[in-house]
Amino acid sequence: MTPGDNAEKVQPRHRRIGWIVLLVVAAAILGSAVLLLGIGRWLVQQDPLEKAQAIVVLSGRMPLRAMEAARLYREGYAPKIWLTYSVEPGASLNSLGVNYVAENIYNVRVLTHEGVPENAIQLLQPSIVNTADEIVDISAEMTAQNDRTVIIVTSKVHTRRVRILWNKLGTSRGRAIIRAASDDPFEPGRWWRTSGDALDVVRECLGILNAWAGMPLRPSH
Repeated sequence: MTPGDNAEKVQPRHRRIGWIVLLVVAAAILGSAVLLLGIGRWLVQQDPLEKAQAIVVLSGRMPLRAMEAARLYREGYAPKIWLTYSVEPGASLNSLGVNYVAENIYNVRVLTHEGVPENAIQLLQPSIVNTADEIVDISAEMTAQNDRTVIIVTSKVHTRRVRILWNKLGTSRGRAIIRAASDDPFEPGRWWRTSGDALDVVRECLGILNAWAGMPLRPSH
């Protein structure tokens, strides 16, 4: 066998290895693209609506969540609405001598404007810093009032993380129906087109990873 024969055998082998590597890289890129494009839809996880004892408005994204809660109230899904109480940014602003009307006050105004009587609105205690705190407060209130089912209203992109945290931290024997505000502009299939949606997706993915890891990262105060 001549050296030329060996060279002819080695070259096809190298070409095959090169093609295999190229195909693996292409498959990895395609898989990553599919994952990234589909992550927005994966983050949106809503439960079917049914009657409950209370509707809970999670803190943030005024006035959409409160407006959705009012709609559900008017349609008879629950006789009362609970609001969580976020201590920030009020505490920081008040320490500077800057008067701040708390988020829950605005939510009450939205709810009453949308037809919810004030005696049907309850502010949960204690104050919260993050979603995990809200879940703990909701679960405790359900136990205190012996309520079996609540509807938790949040944003589309936030629904899956709320479900994960409820399954992890909801200590009551009750059940949570997770719903998103109908008018939420988040586009699950095109989340990369706006900086706001993209930041929401990144934040939610990091929050879910933290929840799966047992929440080693705590919120800054």
